[in-house]
Amino acid sequence: MNPVESVNASERDYEVTTGVGGDFIDDYDEGVPEAEDLPAERFFDRELSWLAFNKRVLELAEDPQVPLLERVKFLAIFASNLDEFFMVRVAGLKRRIVTGIAVPTNTGKSPQQVLDDIAQMAHELQLRHAAALHELVKPALDAEHIHIESWSDLAESDRAGLHEVFTEQIFPVLMPLAVDPAHPFPYISGLSLNLSVRIRDPRTDRVEFARVKVPPILPRFYPLADDGSGRMRFIAIEDLISHHVGELFPGMEVLEHHEFRITRNEDVEIDEDESENLIQALERELLRRRFGPPIRLEITEDMDDVTLKLLVNELGITDQEVYRLPAPLGLNGLFQLADIDRPDLKYSKQVPITPTDLLPSEPTDEPNIFRSIAANDVMVHHPYESFATSVQAFIEQAAVDPYVLAIKQTLYRTSGDSPIIAALIRAAEAGKSVLALVEVKARFDEEANITWAKKLEKAGVHVVYGLVGLKTHCKLALVIRQERGGGLGHYTHIGTGNYNPKTSRIYEDYGYFTSDQSVGKEVARLFNELSGYAIEKKFTRLLVAPRYLRKGLLKHIDNETQAALKGKPAKIILKLNSLVDEVIIDSLYRASQAGVEIDIWVRGICALVPGLPGVSDTIRVRSILGRYLEHSRVFSFHHGGDPIVYIGSADMMHRNLDRRIEVLLKLSDPRHIDRVLTHMDRGMSDDVASWHLTSSGEWIRHAVADNGDRLVDIQKETMSAITARHKASTSRSGNNG
Repeated sequence: MNPVESVNASERDYEVTTGVGGDFIDDYDEGVPEAEDLPAERFFDRELSWLAFNKRVLELAEDPQVPLLERVKFLAIFASNLDEFFMVRVAGLKRRIVTGIAVPTNTGKSPQQVLDDIAQMAHELQLRHAAALHELVKPALDAEHIHIESWSDLAESDRAGLHEVFTEQIFPVLMPLAVDPAHPFPYISGLSLNLSVRIRDPRTDRVEFARVKVPPILPRFYPLADDGSGRMRFIAIEDLISHHVGELFPGMEVLEHHEFRITRNEDVEIDEDESENLIQALERELLRRRFGPPIRLEITEDMDDVTLKLLVNELGITDQEVYRLPAPLGLNGLFQLADIDRPDLKYSKQVPITPTDLLPSEPTDEPNIFRSIAANDVMVHHPYESFATSVQAFIEQAAVDPYVLAIKQTLYRTSGDSPIIAALIRAAEAGKSVLALVEVKARFDEEANITWAKKLEKAGVHVVYGLVGLKTHCKLALVIRQERGGGLGHYTHIGTGNYNPKTSRIYEDYGYFTSDQSVGKEVARLFNELSGYAIEKKFTRLLVAPRYLRKGLLKHIDNETQAALKGKPAKIILKLNSLVDEVIIDSLYRASQAGVEIDIWVRGICALVPGLPGVSDTIRVRSILGRYLEHSRVFSFHHGGDPIVYIGSADMMHRNLDRRIEVLLKLSDPRHIDRVLTHMDRGMSDDVASWHLTSSGEWIRHAVADNGDRLVDIQKETMSAITARHKASTSRSGNNG
């Protein structure tokens, strides 16, 4: 679309005027802004802000206007989110306290004070979570003839059928473990569901303790036989085991049995500088993860004090870390029920469309993604636009195209059966040069990443693991192609989301394809830096962390600040998953004090305080949760009416700016800039359903207008708009693709 000469000329002007070029940014020392003029209490605690995010997830589960089985899914997502929060964030706080490096947080609180605040808020949220299931969702399920039954409510015919299920399918898999002088207290794996059983031996009158682990390989909910009512009925596996527990201890008297569940520290720590082989060190650390110390004990509300005291003593749990809740525990098991085949109780089906720019010009032509990208830069918006026919097709066509010489790609998280992995293997087997930069340290995906990294290596792919001490989080793919007219073409994809076909269906992300030689060569040099020993200092179209991203963004914020001080229009719009970095936040505060209008669309954590008098009066913060996970990152600056817009992989967190390889790409096509800014403005509109962050830290949900009508669902609206645009475009061109 753009001749190389004109692109290079525009980039030179861009480098001089905005300071994104390497030399210009080198001259800009962001330092640490002086904060004497800013109030000490100008940040929200990041951990409590994360809990507030999960509270917003819970509010979706409580909302009767959300389709019922989607509410069940949100209950499961809340539980899964909270598990990971304890395994990583709470575990990290406890570790810092134990190791003596408990420095104050950004709010000035000690880690112990934060732990106390977390415990109070987490207890409240877990009780509210349980109430949402029992008082709101379960009655609604009953009304739709989907029943979670209790053993006490079952007829004898049901019990007889379940007895057979227990005997044939469950009993052979159970492994009761006794605790007595000859049997020490067993290891309890993290997130496993367990039964504590106290039994009496009638021969000796001795009371003993036993633990029964609920096998995670079995279904969490078992269907009951059709009773002729047309209802779908289920019973939780732990309920079924509990009422057959006597069969596990024949001849013994069962005194008490209760459910419990523990959460362990499952964060992974490795010293790459001391590790000769990263993969071997990581595999050892993953083994250690299974035995991390317990940090939370969930028990059913009817557990007796004798059993609780035993668990607390044996596990080394404090009273603060005990969560007494109504059964069932481990509500992430509700994912199974959310998958029930009842389309009338779910979001309406939305099929991603192929981006118009990737369709052939004639209906009879075969799609050729390289021809499409060579004609125009292409921006795609997932999941509204198909990942399969854009990003996946890009790699798959590269694998079989005889003119493609090399493929280079970063892989942070992907599915084990990914067609992306299969395409890279096919390309290597076809003799193409293939480089895969695999981030094996992607949290909770470490084992999967190691597995398919080895698979790629076996197929002849050059697999590297990035730079020591830095995670490679950027989303880059580069295809080098021999062009028919001579010379090599660089075809680049830069995205905000992972190369994961499964999550691409539920994560909102942007992706950008370009054949711009300058972008391709910069990405090629970055790959050389990541795979070899090259040190690249100058990027003109990219902002790259950890070297230049922070400096570049601070420079752009400062430019808007200076414009506002001169009485000129100035505006900043950000879309992020998390906003935590204090230096960035202070810079935004100063911009606000200068009069810059600042809109922030954040999904998760926000440590910035909006509406703080004299500090952040011009800052608005919104959050949108819904059918899709808002995952894209966008950075927009007014720039005197000629907007500068970046998309990329980085959030405004210390780890993204200082300890990761991140890449932001400046958009160059006015069509794409307008499309992104229109979407950003829409997300901040008052008639769109969202949560508004107040200066007190409370997120206020705005879902209903003053007249009682539901506010606009921007995700549904976006799908409709893209579909309509696609139909109009294909209708004009006569293309029915």
